Formats: sequence, C-alpha cells, structure tokens
Amino acid sequence: MIRGNSILQILIGIFASVSPLLAAAADAPPPLQTVSHVDVNRYMGKWYEIASFPQWFQKNCTAVSATYALRKDGDVDVLNECRDKTLDGKLRSAKGKAWIVDRAGNAKLKVRFFWPFSGDYWIIDLGSEYQYAVVGHPKRNYLWILSRSRQMDPVEYDKILERLKQQHYDVTRLNKTLQPAE
Repeated sequence: MIRGNSILQILIGIFASVSPLLAAAADAPPPLQTVSHVDVNRYMGKWYEIASFPQWFQKNCTAVSATYALRKDGDVDVLNECRDKTLDGKLRSAKGKAWIVDRAGNAKLKVRFFWPFSGDYWIIDLGSEYQYAVVGHPKRNYLWILSRSRQMDPVEYDKILERLKQQHYDVTRLNKTLQPAE
C-alpha cells in the first residue's frame, strides 16, 4: 500500500524533473514569422548586404551582394559576391541554387551552395516596393538585411531593427557591412 507521503514524494520528484523542461519551453521564442507573400519575379535581381550576423563563410567580406535569377524550372540561381578585406580587395564569389519550399507565400526557401548541404532562407520582412528584404532562419542563427541600394536610410534601418526585436532576434549581434558609396 502506498502512503500519502510516498505519493507526495513521487509527485515532487516528477515535478522536479519536468520543471526545467517546462521552463526551457516557456523561454523559447515563438515560431519565426515570414512575410505573407513574395512576388518571386520582383525579388529577382541584385541585393546589397547592409548588415548580417557574422558567419564563418563570410569572414573578411566587404561589399557583399547577392544576385538572384529565376530559372526555367522555377528554381533560382544564386550568385553571392564580396571583396576580400577591403572595398578594392580580391573578388570572391559563390554560386548556388535556391528553391521555394512553401508555394503558398513563396517566403520560405532552401538554398544550397554545395551538395548535399542546404539551409533555410526565410524572407521575414520586405519593403512594399521591394527596396529592402530581411532574410532569417527559423532558429534565428542567421540574419541578413538586404537593400537594392548600397546604402540604407538610417530611419528605415532602425524600423527594421525594431521589427526584428519583435521577432525575438538579438539585434546586437548584427554587424553592418562596409559598402562603397553610391
């Protein structure tokens, strides 16, 4: 026969072992939200990186740009370019392919630069005239602020940062990207 104290001890033990899991779940940010719709044709073309979370594959990059071209099969050719260390440094480039994984809004893509690895490319903010885009990752490990021009209006940049905070991004991790004057 189980006594009242034994049941209480079992319940305390269960609570003690489950409570850290519940606390971790409570601290987890909500799922990352993408924009509701992306017109893929308008998204194509050249984008300039304004700021990003530092990544090993972009070490020493300045004057970063990404060019997207729609393929006949509906996928997207990707050309990422940067200058090594200085604005007149050696040109570095990487070619890849992207494809839409959620056709309902076209805001969730995968991108691959070398097989078999691919990464999430989620469009989480987009200017009404496609003058800027913000690309994130569902776990918030990656973040890029892109613009059609090499420089971004500081007021617009600050508004983007505020929206990123609402999406639970740590904007203090952002590094501004050196770009040549327009």
